[in-house]
Amino acid sequence: MNRENKRKQFIKNYYKTHPCTEGFTCKVCGRPVAAAGAGSNHRNHCPNCLSSLHLDIEPGDRSADCGGIMEPIAVWVRKNNEWAIIHRCRTCGQLASNRIAADDNPMKLMSIALKPVAITPFPLEKIEELTALMGGDGSLK
Repeated sequence: MNRENKRKQFIKNYYKTHPCTEGFTCKVCGRPVAAAGAGSNHRNHCPNCLSSLHLDIEPGDRSADCGGIMEPIAVWVRKNNEWAIIHRCRTCGQLASNRIAADDNPMKLMSIALKPVAITPFPLEKIEELTALMGGDGSLK
């Protein structure tokens, strides 16, 4: 079913009362993705590579004209300690937040979460010097 037909089929907030039962093939890694296993009624990203497609302006409305790849760039923790993925569209740059799914790749989630720690904005050797400049004694004991 193409995007134009989907847009005509769904009304505003349709997704809130109707579960998504359609599977899809991931445009990034090529794996088939089933709707089941997400832990919710709505599958919006690949559980393997965590990528998505830019289809919505409001969740579930399928009214975005972009259709670009939504790349996972970060994770954050919501108030209820639930993790969510921050996606950025490769085509238009739009940012979106999506809950993680029950069957998401835990290694991919952790690699995204630890990326800021692994790629620091300064050399790690400078930590002692920076600590001393901030008024500490400079030791890491």
